[in-house]
Amino acid sequence: MISIRQLSKRFGDQEAVRAIDLEIPAGQLVGLLGPNGAGKSTTIKMLTGMLLPSSGTAEVYGFDVVRQPLEVKRVVGYVPESGAVFESLTGWEYLELVAALYHIPDNEAHARILRFGQFFELDEETLRDKQLSAYSKGMRQKVVITSALLHNPKVIFFDEPLNGLDANVALSVKMLITSLAREGKTVVFCSHILDVVERICQRIVILHQGRILADGTLAELQQRCGEQSLEHIFNQLTGTRNLLARAEEFARGLTQ
Repeated sequence: MISIRQLSKRFGDQEAVRAIDLEIPAGQLVGLLGPNGAGKSTTIKMLTGMLLPSSGTAEVYGFDVVRQPLEVKRVVGYVPESGAVFESLTGWEYLELVAALYHIPDNEAHARILRFGQFFELDEETLRDKQLSAYSKGMRQKVVITSALLHNPKVIFFDEPLNGLDANVALSVKMLITSLAREGKTVVFCSHILDVVERICQRIVILHQGRILADGTLAELQQRCGEQSLEHIFNQLTGTRNLLARAEEFARGLTQ
């Protein structure tokens, strides 16, 4: 479903993604992890046709992201970290616009919007009458997730999809994500909530400074690193050791 060969992205003198190779088959739920600035969002933006690679190649569902960007966009769904929407539109108008971009017939689009509204507990009156500027952060996130899934994509990229969601809705979204993978969708899940990644992802890829440091199942990473929790594995590969000692020393400095 996703095939990456020596994919790189430079911004001036800064190399955000450095010649990564990655293969992701259909139906796999992959956690893409890394510290801030590791290259996760840049990689996703290249795979969704939003950024041109500086070098290397990438294919999604057999389509080249550089030569066939429109074909790529037709088969992917993307939930960006920003959760940006057109705030002057109502939720209904925004989702109708998304449906029109994917050439979904009106009757079918309206039925899908209502179905997602029921799932996310967004009533039709709210969707039709309230501008997105009046929605809470969690409500906007529900609309963004709906817009990513409305056209039944083959490949779905979630970049921090749980932002702004309360505990019950977050649980529903996590269950939805795992169900989508079981139905054959390829799902790439980016999150800093490591215990969620640990529980739901079949495979974990860790990026650091634009390079892939680790790629495997949780059991394989545990064996490699000699740690049980993903949090400790992640810290060993990308972070600073003795975090507790550093935190205690910093706290003492604050109280002096």
